[in-house]
Amino acid sequence: QVQLVESGGGLVQAGGSLRLSCRASGNFFSIATMGWYRQAPEKQRELVATITSGGTTDYADSVKGRFVISRDNAENTVYLQMNSLEPDDTGVYYCRYRRIPGLDYWGQGTQVTVSS
Repeated sequence: QVQLVESGGGLVQAGGSLRLSCRASGNFFSIATMGWYRQAPEKQRELVATITSGGTTDYADSVKGRFVISRDNAENTVYLQMNSLEPDDTGVYYCRYRRIPGLDYWGQGTQVTVSS
């Protein structure tokens, strides 16, 4: 069982920045694919960004150029730096850990609210 603990959410004005963190338990973080997803009220959960064990990143078109995903394997932590935040970025942000089929875990989520 892998536990994921997110932090860093909050209330910010449009144009501002936030940095989310997700710390994972266990010994195999370095070979896991990590991701950030978000869910706005009354909308489906959507992918924001992912990073593989080799450092390859992928982003939703809506956040390209504004968000940066990174990882620190020594700290078992994945980060999401969010810049130029917009009201449409509001939602609950979830961390996801995937290693092999069947090993797929989600964090509890952290709320991000962007005011206009």
